[in-house]
Amino acid sequence: MSELLGRGRRTASGSKAAPPGRRRGGPGRLRRLLRRRWMRVSLALFGVFLAWFCWSMGRALAAPGDDSVAARVAEWGRDHHLGVVVAWLETAQYNLHPPKTGGTPSIALRPDGGTAPGTASAPSPHSAHSAAAVALPPRLVSPARPALPGEGAWQVLRTVHGRPAVIGAYLRPDATHTSYVAAVASMDPALVRFELHPGTADPGPANWGVPYSVPPASRSGLVATFNGGFKINQSGGGFLLGGVTKGALKPGAASLVFYRDGRVAVGTWGSEVSMSPQVVGVRQNLRLVVDHGRVPSGVNSDIESGWGLTIGGKYFVWRSGVGVTADGRVVFVYGPALSVRTLADLLQRAGCVEAMQLDINPAWMSFMYYRPPVGAADPVPVKLLAGQQRPADRYYTPTSRDFVAVFAR
Repeated sequence: MSELLGRGRRTASGSKAAPPGRRRGGPGRLRRLLRRRWMRVSLALFGVFLAWFCWSMGRALAAPGDDSVAARVAEWGRDHHLGVVVAWLETAQYNLHPPKTGGTPSIALRPDGGTAPGTASAPSPHSAHSAAAVALPPRLVSPARPALPGEGAWQVLRTVHGRPAVIGAYLRPDATHTSYVAAVASMDPALVRFELHPGTADPGPANWGVPYSVPPASRSGLVATFNGGFKINQSGGGFLLGGVTKGALKPGAASLVFYRDGRVAVGTWGSEVSMSPQVVGVRQNLRLVVDHGRVPSGVNSDIESGWGLTIGGKYFVWRSGVGVTADGRVVFVYGPALSVRTLADLLQRAGCVEAMQLDINPAWMSFMYYRPPVGAADPVPVKLLAGQQRPADRYYTPTSRDFVAVFAR
C-alpha cells in the first residue's frame, strides 16, 4: 500500500496523476524556474530595460512644448531606431484616410467678407491701423479650373504704419485634390523684420542668445510666426544662430539666411548666399524647389529619400515652404495634400524666384498672424489655416522645433 501511495494514483487513461499538493504548473514550477540562472539574468535585464524605457519615454512626454502625445511618441521612436515601426503605423493610418480626390472646399476662400480683389480699400478687422486704398499684388491663378469665388485674391492680414505688411490668399493645391485649400502669406520686408528662433529639442540646448519662444517681454510688434525645417540630422545641412552651429552648413543646400538688419534671403549656400559679417542666422533644408524662377525637375523624383520621409511614405501630405520674390517679398506657403511639385508650383505662382521646402507632416505645420493687442494684452494669434493641428499660441511657450518670428519695423 505504501508503495502505491508513493508512486501516486493512476487516472482512468492510465497516466500517472500528480501526488496530492503537487499540481503541474503551480507555484512549485515557478520557484524552480526562478532558481535557474538564465531566468534570473533575463528578469534582471528586463527590469533594467523597463526602468530605462519609463525614464526615456517619460522625458520625451514631459519635454517642454505643446507637441501632441502621438508626435512625441513618434519622435521618440525615430530617435531610438524604431523608424520602421513608426512608418508602418503611419502607413496604416494613411491608408485608412488617404487624401480625397475631387469635391469642393468646405471653408470660405474670402474670410475678409468680400474685399475687392487687388486693393485694400478697407482695413482688415485684424489690422493695426486703417489703411488707405493700396494696390495689392495681382490675384493668384488657381491650379484648379474654374477658379472659385475669392480664390487667389489677396487679403490684408496685418498692417504696419497703415500699410499692408502681411497679406494672404487661398488656393486649391491642384486639379485633383480640389476639396483641400492651401494658404499663401506674403510679407513686405520694408515693413517687417525676421528673427530665427531655436527649438528645445531641435536644434536643442546651446547658447543661442535667442529664446525657444516669443516671451511676453518680446511680443511688442509681433505680426507673424511660422515653422522651420526638418530635424537638423535629416535636413541635409546645418543651423547657425548667435555664432553657434548645429550640424554643418553644407555647400549646395537650400538656405534661409537671416541678416542683422532683419532681412532674409533664400538661395543655394556657397553660391547665391554665403557667410558674411552681416549674417546672424542660417536654416538649411534639402535643395531649392524654385531656383531662378524655375521648378527643378528633381522635385519629381526621389520623393522619400530626397524630400523627406512623409507619413506612410506618401507624397500628398501637409507641407510648407518659404521663398522670396524678385522685388524682395517673403512668401510662405503651406497646406494639406501637397506634393513637393505642387508646393513648388504654389510658391512659383506667388512670384518666388528662389524657394525651399520647410517642414512636412501635420504635427509641425504652423503659420499665425497676430491681431494688435488691446491695452496691455498680448497680440492675439490667428491660424492662417484653421485646419492646422498646432494651436495658435504655439510659440508663446517653449517649442521643440525651430521657428521664425516676424516683427513690425
